[in-house]
Amino acid sequence: MSDFDNALKIGRPPNIRQLFPNSRALLVSGKFIDRTMLAKGKAIAIASNGRSQFVIQGALQAAQRANAAIIIEIARSEGGATAYCAVNYWNIARQVDALCNQLGITVPVAIHADHYGIKKNADIEVAKIEIPSIFDAGITSIAIDASHLPDDQNLLASLALIPMVPTWAGLETEVGEIKGKSGLSTVAEALFLIRGLNAHKIFPDWIALNNGTTHGLEATGQGIQVDLTARIHEALTPYGVSGAQHGTSGNSSDRLREIATRTRTTKANVATALQMVSWGLEVNDYGNARQDDSGMFVKVAGEGVSEAMWAEMVAYAEAAGIKGGNYKKLNLPFENKLLGQPKVVRERMSRRVEAFVYNMLVNVLNAADTAPMTIDAILAAGSHDPGPKAQQIENPADWTPEKIAARAATLETDKGATGEFDD
Repeated sequence: MSDFDNALKIGRPPNIRQLFPNSRALLVSGKFIDRTMLAKGKAIAIASNGRSQFVIQGALQAAQRANAAIIIEIARSEGGATAYCAVNYWNIARQVDALCNQLGITVPVAIHADHYGIKKNADIEVAKIEIPSIFDAGITSIAIDASHLPDDQNLLASLALIPMVPTWAGLETEVGEIKGKSGLSTVAEALFLIRGLNAHKIFPDWIALNNGTTHGLEATGQGIQVDLTARIHEALTPYGVSGAQHGTSGNSSDRLREIATRTRTTKANVATALQMVSWGLEVNDYGNARQDDSGMFVKVAGEGVSEAMWAEMVAYAEAAGIKGGNYKKLNLPFENKLLGQPKVVRERMSRRVEAFVYNMLVNVLNAADTAPMTIDAILAAGSHDPGPKAQQIENPADWTPEKIAARAATLETDKGATGEFDD
């Protein structure tokens, strides 16, 4: 029996085995992807936000070509109960599994529920019901994101919800809402969250920070603050947590290489760039779609969607008052129309994503040839669960709800501008 067949037998989590008993897709816990990038060193896995089937297909084809382990994800805003994409928490695993079998994809793939956002305390009770449902649907990794709340409530919400997550699943936490140069995360904030989780025997695989990026189009030029990220990751070393880089679109290849080289980042989210690439828009090295002097996106003739379909999408956007980064709102109303295009158009959409992701995997993030390393890790573990990277070093008596509130009150933080920031 080949290593792949052995990994297929033992590496797929229980929910995946139950959902897809006869599948040849190696869907695995996000924990394995993180550990592989650490083992290779200075390597980052792409977490491709699968806003459409075309993005998912292109990303999978790129990973296969690069022999790289990959994460396919969808955020709550993109694919939750009030989603703006047709791909969602409850169908993404089925789409990935089907495409892997159709295309003969043999690299390990994690299915990540990104930014499961908790924006008010009332969201917690809803989440206690909803989070198990998305694991029932095939999710293998999740980001519990209560970063919109004050620091003590962020920690307490995480403590309330993480028990809903299977212990074998990849786990991401977040400190500092992603809002660009406003309200940058601090070492003290990150330590507060991770120490509090550690005291309760919770060991996240990743932490996401507000380290200078934004979601969507990066207009400020601020981008990732590498020095800040490195300082925070260094302070968190005793707790074994890796970095998850959000807002990757809008940062140059050189800056992303620097993040890979100088920090403990093992996961990089790519969303807006892949959407724009699939549609056939002109995208620069920063992953930003180019706009002309009138603010309109520049469509490359003969690439992505047909010219007639693009004209329809633009007309829809203008009628609905949709501009710039909010073109993401076209995903839901147009997914079925895009799936109904001629085969040659559908294929060129996915191929364009494939080319973009392949370049990032091989030439930017140093993730090539991580697929066999992940398979080796699964075989070495002899299980779908590699276990935690860290151990409890904090005293739980120091992290009761009362002491959490008192500790949070001593933090000197700047949460930045108020408002509804996209996640």
